Formats: sequence, structure tokens, C-alpha cells
Amino acid sequence: MTVLVVMGVSGSGKSTLAALLAGRLGWDLQEGDDLHPPANVAKMHAGHPLTDEDRWPWLDDVAAWIRARTSTGRPGVITCSALRRIYRDRLRGDPPDPDVVFVHVAGSRELLADRLRARTGHYMPAALLDSQLATLEEPGPDENVVTVDAAGTPAAMATEVVTRLGLRPAPPP
Repeated sequence: MTVLVVMGVSGSGKSTLAALLAGRLGWDLQEGDDLHPPANVAKMHAGHPLTDEDRWPWLDDVAAWIRARTSTGRPGVITCSALRRIYRDRLRGDPPDPDVVFVHVAGSRELLADRLRARTGHYMPAALLDSQLATLEEPGPDENVVTVDAAGTPAAMATEVVTRLGLRPAPPP
């Protein structure tokens, strides 16, 4: 397996889990939010949900990062909300790349809302949580996905992903 796409709504813990996984595995890491064009960031910061038209260029940049690794056999971990199946299909490619595995960080609305209210310094306001939950299409078993509970500790979630996927942690330096 080459690339893990850590997915879920805002506040689920994608970035924390992705950083832990990349560190444990010794893999490249990319924060998908950093690939958003400035117009998307401004729109979300203002409390407006993105449309599909807003998302396509961003998803294409995320997909390009994934392809840069899968085409060279270089493993990586990237975060991306990947809320709809059509978005995940775009990230997997056509035909679907079996080396792209989604790690869905799922949690209750209450947990996610509490985390968003406590978070500082991020452009995504808690007011957009409901629109993200409404957009979320739970991944199906045919989507090469592992689902973990956002209520777990980041370390426990990372251990679960590594174990369930049979990955080998990088040797200590």
C-alpha cells in the first residue's frame, strides 16, 4: 500500500492522526487543507460551505499529490475530508488505484462540535459542521477503507490503523 488518505469531517482529528501515522511509518505527509486555493479558505473562513465547483481544483491537487507517490512507489499520508463518494473516486483515479487506502475518522456530532468549539487558529468555523455532516457519504466496503472511532486517543487510532492494515512501523533512528 502506498498512500493513506485520512478522511472525515472537520474536527475529527484527521491532521493529528495523519501526523502520527506518517511519523510511525516514516512516510511523506501532506496536510490537504494546505492545498486549498486562497478563495476556498476565504469562503470557509467567512462561514460559507464549499460547492463542488469550489472543491474540484482542490481535489485535483490532492489527487496529483497522491499520484506523485503511487507512480513512484513512494508511500505517503495525506489528509482530505473526502466527504462524498464522487470525491473519493476522483482521488482513487480511474481505474481505481488499489494503493490508495482511506482511513475514515468517524465521530458523533457532539464530539466533533466540542472539538471545533475548542479549536483555535483554524479557518473552518464550527458553524459549518452540520453542512459537512449533511454532505458526508459514509464509505462503503468496496472503497478500500478502514474506519476508526474519533473518540479514541490519537495513539490508539494510529495503532489500530497500523495493525488492521498490517503496516510496519519505521525503525527508530
